[in-house]
Amino acid sequence: MKTVIHFAFLGSLLLKEYGITAFSTHNHIPARVLHRNAQFEVKSFTHGKSRIAEKAVISKICKQTQSSGILSQSQSDEAESDNALDRILSRLTSGFPFFVLFAAILGANRPITLEWVNQGSLISVMLASVMMGTGMTLEKKDFENVLKQYPGAVPAGVLCQFMIMPLAAFLVGRTFLLGVDPTIGPSLFLGLALVGCSPGGTASNLVSLIAGADVALSVLLTACSTILASFATPLLVKILVGGTVRVSGLALCTATAKVVLLPVILGMAFNAKAPGISKMISRFTPFASVALVALICGGVVAKNSSTLMESSALASTASSAPLLPVILGSVLLLHTIGFLAGFLVPKLGLKYTEKTSRTISIETGMQNSALAVVLARSIGAPLIASLPGALSATAHSCLGSILAAYWRFIDSRKKGKGED
Repeated sequence: MKTVIHFAFLGSLLLKEYGITAFSTHNHIPARVLHRNAQFEVKSFTHGKSRIAEKAVISKICKQTQSSGILSQSQSDEAESDNALDRILSRLTSGFPFFVLFAAILGANRPITLEWVNQGSLISVMLASVMMGTGMTLEKKDFENVLKQYPGAVPAGVLCQFMIMPLAAFLVGRTFLLGVDPTIGPSLFLGLALVGCSPGGTASNLVSLIAGADVALSVLLTACSTILASFATPLLVKILVGGTVRVSGLALCTATAKVVLLPVILGMAFNAKAPGISKMISRFTPFASVALVALICGGVVAKNSSTLMESSALASTASSAPLLPVILGSVLLLHTIGFLAGFLVPKLGLKYTEKTSRTISIETGMQNSALAVVLARSIGAPLIASLPGALSATAHSCLGSILAAYWRFIDSRKKGKGED
């Protein structure tokens, strides 16, 4: 009975918030239950609106319930403190590109500070933890609901992911990296191919939120490409570089299953068996994932810093182009092609909406670069092969953030002019 009355009261507040007549309330509802459910209901009512609007409605509900006698002052303060923590974690997570950039700079200039990341299988464990955190946010019904809403967008996004990026990696790698140096050129080509054939990165979900894209679709596309990567990534890498660099397809499949498929399945299983604990932990997993990915990228840069400097010095002596700008330029070009083609194909070719096209663009342009790093190490490739993956994390995070800021600016101008 309390549950029914709770939803009646909560519904009245939400309906009133959106200009619809309210109805009666009750005053014996636990504060924490009311606030948690309020967050869930508000997200449903504010789907597609800004997170600021969502928080504003939640805050208003807390104030109205307090004035109605349902929440005491201490209970209301507790609810607001939960929101404050969420805001802090959200802001920290939004700094993803800065954390990765800082770690990369630190690894390049002070390698000793991050060399510990390369000890043993620590990088693989870190990435597996990120993937398990992703799995803990997923349920079977998530796949079912979004597939009903976006029956065509999901396969279109996955195809863009595994067609545009691998092809772009092949063209850019063959043109700029393969012949840059007879010794390390093939390894760099392999590293860029691993980036291009990797699934969508978890940071794409955050960038989709900032860009006003469809976050639900973004999460599903990331999950689908991550699961498909167990066989798609090894197959594509073998096709792209098989004739140039010796790659063990079995080793790639095994490594991908260990650090992607198994952790995601374990995370989903944990969420199904202990949803309360999983929900509590999931509040912290986005920022924890940011920190772990930043450490992985910084560690790889630290490990390759001496090789980079030596190679760049040799290249300069030979009157050829410095190595680092060539690698970084190739990585930036790869992701730029991904963002651009990932938007134009669904928008102009498939006639999808602006929101859906933005989502597919972000999913296509942002890769799970940490996976490319782990795979390069797992198959016994030279250390330099993991460098494109490390630089990729910084590159696609910065490009994605700039693109998201641009789209937000465009949306704000449209709203200012009164356009739909």
